[in-house]
Formats: sequence, structure tokens, C-alpha cells
Amino acid sequence: MKGLVEWNRSGGYIGTTEDGKKFDIYGDVAPSPMELVLHAHAACSMIDVMVGLKDRIEEISMAKVEIEGERAEENPRIFTSIMMKYIIRGEVPEKLVRRLIEQSHETFCSVGIMITKSGANLDWSLDFAN
Repeated sequence: MKGLVEWNRSGGYIGTTEDGKKFDIYGDVAPSPMELVLHAHAACSMIDVMVGLKDRIEEISMAKVEIEGERAEENPRIFTSIMMKYIIRGEVPEKLVRRLIEQSHETFCSVGIMITKSGANLDWSLDFAN
């Protein structure tokens, strides 16, 4: 995996992936690097859940995850705790959704596993309705 981050004169930065995808970082309208990490954790886990539900995707009417991170007071200001609230609506078994979330955090979500291996506590909840 390769990429590039360039400073732009407006005070922010532009990231470019190896295959040319561009995104703003740390500017007036762009997230900070730590905000990107927090959102990458949520996206990584949500992708795991939705991939696990791929055969039932038509039965999902809504899926989102709210995420909140607490950071250390002193440098380096790493995440010390993460709380994720999954909100899923659809005609799928709740037990399956819970298992997919657990598997994401234990095995598949590399972003989240990096965060928890750095010492952050992870808690999650599920707001589920058929």
C-alpha cells in the first residue's frame, strides 16, 4: 500500500491513494487525522457487518454506526476508549448481527484491532429492530 500526502496553500492537506483517489485532511472543511482514524474504525466494522449480511442485504432497510472516542490528555493523545453504537433495521436475525459485530472486533476489522492493541478499551451496543 502506498500513498502521498501533500500540504496545500490553504492550510490543509490532500491525501492521494496509490490508485489516484484523493481526499482532504485537516483543513477548514476536512477531518483531522484522528477523526479519520475514528471514522475508519467505524467504516471498517460496518463493512464487515454488511459483507456478512450480503445474502440478506435486500432485507436491511438501514444500517449505521455511531462512534465516540476518548483520547489521552497528554501526548501522544492516543485513543483510550471507543464506544460504538450500531443501529440496524431489517428482517434479519439479531443473533446473526451480534455475531458479525463480535467477529468484526475480534478478527476482521484491522483498524479497530490496531486501536485496541494500542490499549484502548472498546465497548459496543446494538439498537436492533425488525
